[in-house]
Amino acid sequence: MKLLKVFITISLALSGTSLQADPPNSKELAHQIAHDYLITDTHIDVPYRLQEKWVDVTRRTDGGDFDYPRAKQGGLNLPFMSVYTPADMETEAGDASENYKLANQLIDSVEALAARAPQKFMLVRSVSDVEKAMQSGRIGLAMGMENGSPINHKLENIQFFADRGISYITLAHGLSNHISDSSYDDNHQWNGLSSFGREVVAEMNRVGVMIDISHVSDQAFYQVIELSKAPVIASHSSPRHFTPGWERNMSDDMIRALAKNGGVIQITFGSGFLRQQAREWYDLMDQQRSAYLEANGFVEDSKEASQFLKDYRVQHPYPFATLDDVVASFEHVINLVGAEHVGIGSDFDGVGDSLPEGMKDVSYYPALIEELLKREYPVDTIRAIMGGNLLRVWGEVEAQAQKTMP
Repeated sequence: MKLLKVFITISLALSGTSLQADPPNSKELAHQIAHDYLITDTHIDVPYRLQEKWVDVTRRTDGGDFDYPRAKQGGLNLPFMSVYTPADMETEAGDASENYKLANQLIDSVEALAARAPQKFMLVRSVSDVEKAMQSGRIGLAMGMENGSPINHKLENIQFFADRGISYITLAHGLSNHISDSSYDDNHQWNGLSSFGREVVAEMNRVGVMIDISHVSDQAFYQVIELSKAPVIASHSSPRHFTPGWERNMSDDMIRALAKNGGVIQITFGSGFLRQQAREWYDLMDQQRSAYLEANGFVEDSKEASQFLKDYRVQHPYPFATLDDVVASFEHVINLVGAEHVGIGSDFDGVGDSLPEGMKDVSYYPALIEELLKREYPVDTIRAIMGGNLLRVWGEVEAQAQKTMP
């Protein structure tokens, strides 16, 4: 009942302008929906982007995929800032103290961003904070931790990071860590979750932090689904149907299991997640670049490696996905398990120059809405996809945590 009241309050707060009964065209209606209702994007890599090269995202920036003016233009209300720490910072012995330090530095940077522009941004730590941000007209900055390494073998760090504003944790990233095997890593040392990882799942349920299964191995995914007492999310994944054999995306059976759990898959926008041709382009480029570097004695982060990629793109144009490919991923999930189990996890500022034509930055959400309208999805369904589904899961995770409180 409390969660329902929050949903009603948010809907009323967001719908200050009633929808026109007969709008002139779908573009105008899409713009109106984008600016009247909640848009949530669960994965935007602004903190690490600013760590590498600081710019003022409270103003329009020349590069990158996110800044305040473009977010307002696109109707984005609730971006989850990704607190990402590289997988290779955790040592082979499992020491992740450097990840812990970096995670705290990145959280500091998000807090600083909100503090510098309090009229534009507000930190969001809970579903009820979303309501406050919407009513104030500010963009709510939630945070998700991409890579569980900063937990660093201490269950108490889950509560610590929750207190700092982390609302979901991606259990692993590009390499297996002390919590879980990674979909990117051939070394599946735990055959899913480690024994500590199983404790992490239970503790995240207890504390009320959403469990994110993007990046984990298939075995780890099914173990999380079996163990979790609350719905889980895939903060930035897409259907494996379009990239056969690529473990980083989710198979149809996994999507069905996620839906049965009550969770949601947040569709990510990198072309390689949406189109097999883009995936194959990267694989071939990596093979040829590695051979070139080895033959000439160059290292991976050298200027020669960078120049090879530039030359390769000229000689072999990248097969960008399109907005139709984006919508196809949404529709695949909808046809499989229903519209209540899909949302947006773009990976803006995290996938480099691989974003689809027609979906290049945070100002483009109305274009996605327009395409859904053209396919005759009702406004209520679109509202759920754009943010309501994620908010439901977040509320259920919070409710589960309340049950365990003494």
